[in-house]
This record gives sequence, C-alpha cells and structure tokens, in this order.
Amino acid sequence: MLDQLELCQVLQDGRLLDAMLSLERSAAEIVLIVDRNGRLLGTLTDGDIRRALLKGAKLETPLGPYIRRECVSAPAEMPREAVIDLMQALHISQIPVVDEDGQVKGLHLLQSLIGSTELPNWAVIMAGGQGTRLRPLTEHVPKPMLKVAGRPILERLVLHLVGSGIRTVFISINYLGYMIEEHFGNGERFGCRIEYLRESQPLGTGGSLALLPEIPENPLLVLNGDLVTQMSFAAMLEFHKNEGYVATLGTREYSHVVPFGCVKLKSGRIVEFEEKPLLRRYINTGLYVIEPTLLERIPKQEAFPITNLFEDCIARQERLGAFEVEDEWIDVGRREQLKMAREGSV
Repeated sequence: MLDQLELCQVLQDGRLLDAMLSLERSAAEIVLIVDRNGRLLGTLTDGDIRRALLKGAKLETPLGPYIRRECVSAPAEMPREAVIDLMQALHISQIPVVDEDGQVKGLHLLQSLIGSTELPNWAVIMAGGQGTRLRPLTEHVPKPMLKVAGRPILERLVLHLVGSGIRTVFISINYLGYMIEEHFGNGERFGCRIEYLRESQPLGTGGSLALLPEIPENPLLVLNGDLVTQMSFAAMLEFHKNEGYVATLGTREYSHVVPFGCVKLKSGRIVEFEEKPLLRRYINTGLYVIEPTLLERIPKQEAFPITNLFEDCIARQERLGAFEVEDEWIDVGRREQLKMAREGSV
C-alpha cells in the first residue's frame, strides 16, 4: 500500500487529471511534482488546478505550465518550531522536506505539527518572575522571553504545548508582562487560545493559580516559564490519570561528584573514608499536573510556593506521583544554563 508521501508525488510529465487523483488519494491538499529521480520541481494545489480548468485547460492537459516552480521547501534538520513559523508567515499548511540534492524526503503538514489529537487539559505557564540571577540580561526583557536558538523560551514552550494537543494556555505575568502580552496576543497565530493571569504583586510559583477564571474540569498542567525541554506533556498527563494521583511532579535524576575526599564521623571519630563520592538525587523539574480540587487550597492574593501545596498533600497522606523526565530538559535560571541551552545542549 502506498504511503501518503508517495501518493502526493506526480511526475513532471503527468496530466492535470493525475494531479487531481493525487489530491483525492493523499488528502494532503498538495501535489509534489518530481522528476524521475525524485527531485522536487514544484507543487500544485487544488486551487491551482481549478484556476487552470477555468482558463480552458482539460483533464488531459499536461500539468507542466501550471506547476508552481518557486515553491517553499525545508531541510530535514529544520526544527519543528521553525517550520511552523514559516507556515504561519507564508499562510501555508504544507511544506515538502528535501535533502541536499533536492530529493523529496517528507512532507510537513500543519495539522500534524500542532498536534492531531486535541487534549481537554489546560496549561498554566508561570512567567511572572524577575529573573534576578540573569541580570543584566533581564533588566529590559522578562526571563521567559530570552532567546534560545533565535526563539524566546516561552514561545518554544507554547509551541510544544500546542504540538502536544493543548489548545488552552494561561500565562501568569507580572514583571514586564506587557512584553509577553504584546508578543503572544490571544494565541491565535500560535494555534491556541492564550489568556493572562495578571499578578498585581508577585504570587510565587503557585499563588497565581488562584487567578484562574474558573476551576477546570480536567487535570491542570503547570510549568515554569524558563524551561527548555522536549519532554512529552501528553505522556505525563496520561501517567497522572492512569496512576490516580492528586498531583504529579516531573522529576529528573541529578548526579554530582563531590570534588573532595570525604569522611564519615561518629561521635567525633572518623569511621570511614570515601574518595570523591558520587551523589544522586531526584530534582523537581518545574513541571506539574494537579487535580482541579487542589486549586481550592491555594490562598487568594498571597505569595504561595506550589511546593507548599504538595507538602500539604503529603501531610494528608494523599497520593503524590513522580514522572521521570528522561527527555532533554534544562532550567534556564543562571547564566551557565542559558549558555548551555544556547549552545545546543538541548
């Protein structure tokens, strides 16, 4: 059985009928015109074919004169976010993928890039902090709007959420929040609906959740606005649901080699030597899923660390889960971490 990419391709000496059949069979709304070596020569859309027929062309007419030869294509290594940007800038929904020789290797479809399965969950991105540890870089730009690989960190997060199927995003803002609002607007050009939780005073990592206009019906995804990651939000939400937790924290193993020889003491006496031990701990990644009922425990208009909420869950002996983040992840909180992200470590 032919795959969609093959169904999209028609040889350059084909007819308009062949292009029409390709459109019908592939459902990709574009025809890739190729030579006999599979090199891309141009494209045709349903609109191009209709205009040709209106001008007197017949189904048996060679398609050569109607090929869009100055078509847009992308290399395989172009990041998903950049492809989405290109589509939005040019108001197109398909971009063929070609190699260095111009051979067709794939086809980007906007619907696939932004996520084919829409999730009912809301996401809240915490973006109100001042980023003091990154000054002077954050004196005139909020930390989540610092760029990594030419794109604001916050924009990378929004696009990744949309790609995971999330269509409703709330962004909590305070410090230089107007810059975030001006950049994202209502979210339409990013494929989602964006609303803002405006903090009149800093409310901490959890306090702004009390500003939500209503209690959501489904588990809420909460994340810090300074994260660079490609982890699967859908997988974390599914894990949370299947395990029946009241809250799930994204965790990650962190290892550190103590650069000194260490000693163990007992009553002031050395009982053991350990040379440069390796310490392993699980860290909080700033990614959370919480049940809607927990929102009622967050005080209004008060600074409230979200970890206080989880400590309360533990005190109540409620089920608190840990989802291990194995994909690339970095918290851009310090200069060395920002440098690492910008150099392509993530």
